[in-house]
Amino acid sequence: MNGKTPHLVQYQGSKRILAPQILQYMPYRFNRLIEPFAGMAAITIAAARLGRANEYIINDINSPLVKILQSAIETPKILIDKYRKLWEEQFAYIDGSIEHFYKVRDDFNNGDQTAEKMLYLLARCVKGSVRYGSNGKFNQSPDKRRNGTSPKTLQSNLYEISYYLKGKTKFFSTDYREILDCAHQGDIIYMDPPYQGVSNVRDNRYFSGIDFDDFVQAIEKLNERRIDYLISYDGKCGEKQYGMELPEHLNLKKVMLNAGLSSQSLLLGKRETTYEALYISPGLQMFENSPHIETQYSLFNTMSL
Repeated sequence: MNGKTPHLVQYQGSKRILAPQILQYMPYRFNRLIEPFAGMAAITIAAARLGRANEYIINDINSPLVKILQSAIETPKILIDKYRKLWEEQFAYIDGSIEHFYKVRDDFNNGDQTAEKMLYLLARCVKGSVRYGSNGKFNQSPDKRRNGTSPKTLQSNLYEISYYLKGKTKFFSTDYREILDCAHQGDIIYMDPPYQGVSNVRDNRYFSGIDFDDFVQAIEKLNERRIDYLISYDGKCGEKQYGMELPEHLNLKKVMLNAGLSSQSLLLGKRETTYEALYISPGLQMFENSPHIETQYSLFNTMSL
């Protein structure tokens, strides 16, 4: 095991870089970590590497993403063997790997949505960016500069992720509100919903967006039940603000996390830093952990003892 948190593939919107900052606002030890909008589960993997929770729940409405994670964690050898076979096929195509990518994408869109096909599309597409059209079909293009993550590189990360999470993780692909209803005091929920700052339309990384008012109501219910949570939501880059802030009546603390220089602004000859907002639930506002803080309960749970 190396000193870095492993990941399967580059995934646009991943919180892997921000994970150390986000984990500072969680108790050092707690019962379950729940990710209702998991994506590639960067926060779950980072927390599991440090042994922060006893159990983990991974959910995403995009079921092929959940298939990747479940296969990686529960049957890593099977997944890497199937991925290797698929990855090597691209070099046998007369017209090159681009033709192979579109063949795999067509198969995927026609219903053959296996974990290895989704993983290959992510590893091979532009910026590791999931994109779906209005018809619900994967429509991202291949990155013509590279052939995707090699099986050798992928294998070591995959086995490491499995080591941290196998036997401790449950997987779902359902509406986020159903997952929130399953939470108990002693759990921590980390939410990274479809990023509203991308555009004025729904985030097409997802089959459907989430309604702002519905999301606020779901948070209100968590407050009423004294469930602890963190939310990555809006942000800013330079003078540009992305997204609508969550309302004050939720009593959340908002902190801005430094996500580094914007690659888009660098292309335009600017040096602008991107900041992403993290909202902290009332029960977690006492925590900004160092490795020496050992506590199992949030403020809410301490008050209920």
